[in-house]
Amino acid sequence: MNAVAASVPFEPPTVDLTQRRIERALRKRERYRYVQPEVQVLDGGWCVRSPCCSRRVDAQGGVIDIAWLLPLSAACWRLHAREHEQARWRAVAEGSLDQLLAHLVNDPLHEFWI
Repeated sequence: MNAVAASVPFEPPTVDLTQRRIERALRKRERYRYVQPEVQVLDGGWCVRSPCCSRRVDAQGGVIDIAWLLPLSAACWRLHAREHEQARWRAVAEGSLDQLLAHLVNDPLHEFWI
C-alpha cells in the first residue's frame, strides 16, 4: 500500500435518513398522488416542493413550496404551510415528526396540496 492511499480515510457517502423518511411518507399522501414532490434543506429544516397541479398558485403549473418541517428539538418539530399570496410560512402544528407527516399526508383542511 502506498503512503498516499494510507493517509486518506475512507468516508462513505452521507445519506440523510430524515429526508428519506419524509420522502417515503409523502408517497402515501391522498391528494395529488400523480406528482412527484421533492424534499430540500431549508433554514435548518426540510421544505416540500411540488408541481402546482390545480394551477391556483402557479398558472403555469410550476414547482411551488408546499410545507416546511422544522425541528425544534430531538422529539418536537413544527409544520408550516405556505401562504403563497403573502409569500410567508404559517405555523400549522407542532409534534413528533411522525404526527406532522401524517397531518401533511392526509391534509384534512387542504392547507398543503392546493
